[in-house]
Amino acid sequence: MVNMVNTFPSTMVGFDRLFDEIESQLNRSTDGFPKHNVIKHNDYEYTIQLAVAGCSEDDLTIESKENNLIVTGAKRDDSDLNYVHKGITTKDFSRTFRLAEHTVVDGANLEHGILSIDLRVEIPEDKKPRTIPIGKTTKRKLLKD
Repeated sequence: MVNMVNTFPSTMVGFDRLFDEIESQLNRSTDGFPKHNVIKHNDYEYTIQLAVAGCSEDDLTIESKENNLIVTGAKRDDSDLNYVHKGITTKDFSRTFRLAEHTVVDGANLEHGILSIDLRVEIPEDKKPRTIPIGKTTKRKLLKD
């Protein structure tokens, strides 16, 4: 694996943690279960959909912790059933999604075997772009050598 830090321009200062995160995600092995979609509605709203056939709301847990969204599923024991064919998996799972800074979970809904989790990016006022007027400056005392 190529070291991510060496592949980006030297003008990108302070992004070491981001490069480490990207490299970590590229090296992560996962079985891809459950399958999922990520839908971008606009620059600030997203929905994650997970295929959780056979799960009820009681079988699922959604946790937002730091910049991670963790979805876990623990299906009920169905060992008392006599399957002729079992093509729908009932294994437990844990799926973690890394969220961008300032991303909050708006809510979740389970319908027709699809768990939908709505996300929104809330940029704080002090982080939003602003125009600096020219000619209007605060008076500061200059330090002399």
